[in-house]
Amino acid sequence: MKLNKIAILVFSFFSVTLFLVGHQASSEELQWKPNEHSYTILSGDRPLMEYRYDYVLMKPYVKKLYTPAGINILRDSPYDHVHHHALMFAVAVDGIDFWTEQPKQYYGKQRTVTIGPAAESGDDIQSKLTWIKPDGVQAVGELRNVRAVDLSGKVTVVNWESILSVPEGREKVTIAGSHYFGLGLRFVQSMDKGGRFFNSEGKPGPIVRGDERVTPCRWCAYTAKVDEKPVTVAVFDRPGNPRKLHAFTMGDVSGPFAYLSATMNYYKESLELTADKPMTIGYGVALWDGEKTAAEVEAVYQTWLKSQEK
Repeated sequence: MKLNKIAILVFSFFSVTLFLVGHQASSEELQWKPNEHSYTILSGDRPLMEYRYDYVLMKPYVKKLYTPAGINILRDSPYDHVHHHALMFAVAVDGIDFWTEQPKQYYGKQRTVTIGPAAESGDDIQSKLTWIKPDGVQAVGELRNVRAVDLSGKVTVVNWESILSVPEGREKVTIAGSHYFGLGLRFVQSMDKGGRFFNSEGKPGPIVRGDERVTPCRWCAYTAKVDEKPVTVAVFDRPGNPRKLHAFTMGDVSGPFAYLSATMNYYKESLELTADKPMTIGYGVALWDGEKTAAEVEAVYQTWLKSQEK
């Protein structure tokens, strides 16, 4: 699939800004390495992220995301849940599930329309997508901006901002889904066991099923090991979201694998999106080498919040 390398963003539906932080020197020049169906973003000669936009079954996604020491924490399409694509975003729109993928005739598809450098900044990758129902009708659109910056040199931080709008000719759509729908992370296999979730509130939320919990909080973190090397990852809520972060977690006790999602409690209360009022959603994803404490996560969260002020 050939894509326009300059994304035209006049009619945007959904935007994602990824702040990939972690190189010691902020002066390092960021590089785009185009592959056949993806972009790899590097700081100097160190990879920060691989974004897969083409030749995907149902949705584009962040295929790899690295700690400052170069450890990838993401797993793509494991055999137990082939629709889990590393770091991905999906919800249900008007009852159509965009999270699940097989059999594909029953589920929605996210298709990349354009991808390329942002007009405002050469450091931004902008990608416009359209979400298509099984009958071929557009459900919503999506716009993604990917930008690399340096906050501290010791943490990779991903800032995810979403602007949702109703497709032309529609008055409203309903955003909903299961208790784990949202911005989800599937971890490498070695992180599935022996890890620990903790959050800003200091206590776990209610159990939904098994060891799966949905916890209202400002941030939620997970620490585990990648090939015996400890890492910590957290999702951050951003003020101004339509609804506060409800962190979905599973796998720290008896689950078959570990998973973390930033959700908005869609399964209990849907969100209505109207044509006259776009919806802006923002999250952060932070990634450290080593096992971090709640105080250390909170400190980075506060720094991240300041970076979000406009």
